[in-house]
Amino acid sequence: MSLFLTLLYVFLCNSVSLSSSLSLHFSLTSLRLTKPTNSSSSSSSLQTSLASRRNPSQSSSSPPYNFRSNFKYSMALILSLPIGTPAQTQELVLDTGSQLSWIQCHRKKKKPTTSFDPSLSSSFSNLPCSHPFCKPRIPDFTLPTTCDSNRLCHYSYFYADGTYAEGNLVKEKFTFSNTQTTPPLILGCAAESTDDRGILGMNLGRLSFISQAKISKFSYCIPTRSNRPGFTPTGSFYIGENPISRGFKYVSLLTFPQSQRMPNLDPLAYTVPLQGIRIGPKRLDIPASVFRPDAGGSGQTMVDSGSEFTHLVDVAYDKVKGEIVRLVGPRMKKGYVYGETADMCFDGNNPMEIGRLIGDLVFEFGKGVEILVEKQRLLVNVGGGVHCVGIGRSSMLGAASNIIGNVHQQNLWVEFDVVNKRVGFTKADCSRSLP
Repeated sequence: MSLFLTLLYVFLCNSVSLSSSLSLHFSLTSLRLTKPTNSSSSSSSLQTSLASRRNPSQSSSSPPYNFRSNFKYSMALILSLPIGTPAQTQELVLDTGSQLSWIQCHRKKKKPTTSFDPSLSSSFSNLPCSHPFCKPRIPDFTLPTTCDSNRLCHYSYFYADGTYAEGNLVKEKFTFSNTQTTPPLILGCAAESTDDRGILGMNLGRLSFISQAKISKFSYCIPTRSNRPGFTPTGSFYIGENPISRGFKYVSLLTFPQSQRMPNLDPLAYTVPLQGIRIGPKRLDIPASVFRPDAGGSGQTMVDSGSEFTHLVDVAYDKVKGEIVRLVGPRMKKGYVYGETADMCFDGNNPMEIGRLIGDLVFEFGKGVEILVEKQRLLVNVGGGVHCVGIGRSSMLGAASNIIGNVHQQNLWVEFDVVNKRVGFTKADCSRSLP
């Protein structure tokens, strides 16, 4: 708790505020995105099927979930998931960078259109203050849980850009079909929040959706962003086996014992062994150690679906910016910083030309595994005729980590194989839905 109080004090003193258009929220325990741009609120088409045989990697007490959903992608991966009995559709941001899942349960007259109504669900229950997870000293929340006037467990989840969600901890099922439901999972039921959607927390924490539901693997395919007004592209999300899993190339996750407490380390993140960065044919002179946690935990590299931009620690960011300046420096927009973290930006309607001058961007993981960002989609349209390289400086967030954001996961299937502690990648046209 002393670390949290220190961080909270620093945050309050400095009043960190990120541009809402960047849609990146730095949680006091993780980096994540919670406020996406406006996108269609219509429910994603859901397709479910029971697995023909049990996945041997799952516990015999857990059902072999095999579930598919589409999601809308703007700056966030927005799922529409069925929760409760009978099911109520809830819009949730798919977030591999945070733990606690929470849904909207606003009781005010002005509330999100997809707010969950507990009174309509027969499987809903509140968590009493006597529950083991409702203890002031457990490390899963950014503030200690408390008892409300009804002796129910109250939680508060704060993020360093000022966004928050608070309400009661509850138990509720995800009802994928008449024959496929999760057991009751602990969720936040937000009576107050600064966002219109909830969160599906997918990291390795004990309260995350995957941990509670005993999910062995999940995957998603993020389509390329669209500049067409009023159009939001659709991607695919799988729980369980992916039909194209044989095409994945995997990297092993770096794991850390729970007893290894380092002030700048998030042991619950999907930490990958990034080894280097190429721009065009040039491999930048960045020591591989910059991408791994040091003695204090600084430098870990995590895959985060909830962050829009990729963020790099200063040593790596300076090398990337130095090469960009060498290649196209005179064309850069001087004095402009997007979202208070990204300053490699350009005016005008020629992003393809700038991309050709810079070349492809590649994140290298070794053994032939890499993330290729092709030059034609190197720059991100941030509005107002401005395009930016989709990389920010993590120190400007108050973070000490490298974060691979969703803008650099476009047109990739990304699979999180939790049981085997690895992450897989394969190129794809993510605008095409799989059968």
